[in-house]
Amino acid sequence: MQKAIDAHFHIWRQKDQPWLVGPMVPRIFGPYEPIRRDYPIGEFLDDQKGSGVEKAVYVQTNWAKEDFEKEVAFLQKTAGETGWPHAIVGYADMTVDDVRPQIDRLMKYKLLRGVRMQLHWHETPAFRFAASADQVIDPKVRANVARLRDYGLSFDLQLFPAQMKDGLTLVGENPDTSFILTHAGMLTGTDQETTEAWKAGLRTLSAAPNLYAKLSGLGTFVHRNDPALIAYIVDNAIDILGSDHLMFGSNFPIEKLWTSHAELIKAHRDAVAKHGATAEADIFWNTAERVYRPV
Repeated sequence: MQKAIDAHFHIWRQKDQPWLVGPMVPRIFGPYEPIRRDYPIGEFLDDQKGSGVEKAVYVQTNWAKEDFEKEVAFLQKTAGETGWPHAIVGYADMTVDDVRPQIDRLMKYKLLRGVRMQLHWHETPAFRFAASADQVIDPKVRANVARLRDYGLSFDLQLFPAQMKDGLTLVGENPDTSFILTHAGMLTGTDQETTEAWKAGLRTLSAAPNLYAKLSGLGTFVHRNDPALIAYIVDNAIDILGSDHLMFGSNFPIEKLWTSHAELIKAHRDAVAKHGATAEADIFWNTAERVYRPV
């Protein structure tokens, strides 16, 4: 079995997550009552036991904005106690005048590798997160993302296909920074118009050699583990971006709403296997190892 890095997972304490203690609201992944609770590292390790996952990258989970440092500190402490995670993607508010004071506070945590601020916006209200569709090219966002280069940090870029032209502007003007497209560009449906727009968006971003994508969260909009859909996304992502620009992520525990880790990674392994050993090594290890530098 090809060893794996899980390049996108979460753990949390419910008390730290405003969205898990507040009222239920429509979200892109559907009803989420089963995860309105603590999800500790021990449960994640149990969930992925036997999967071949040897390292994992934690991605921020929307703590209160003012607690951005507490989140990374919690993960660094967890890693010190358990050996997991092996890299951290924290949060910083890229809409402020100057993000550097925030980054300076985060840099003392040795596992920090990048930041994510979710910039996705969609015409469907339940799919929206960003303040506007073009927030990705807001002048303050662009100025702050440009500052990541000086820290050697990556940026997890979460966009829908209609935003990817603007996304290329942001990625293209920062050639020394790695950008990781979350959830392979967020394909929302399988009708021809939607899939063609998604592929066009990936082709747009493929012009930037510093753009990578995560094969993660592929059940987000169908609310199930769908091997055929995963294979479709894998096939097209490899064709457009190349396996050396792709990495696997479980998106647990969000995907735990509808599947087990074993079923999820099997669907991904089966989808990648037909592309050969090089693609398997790239997607399950090499790309994440190169981009996130897990310990």
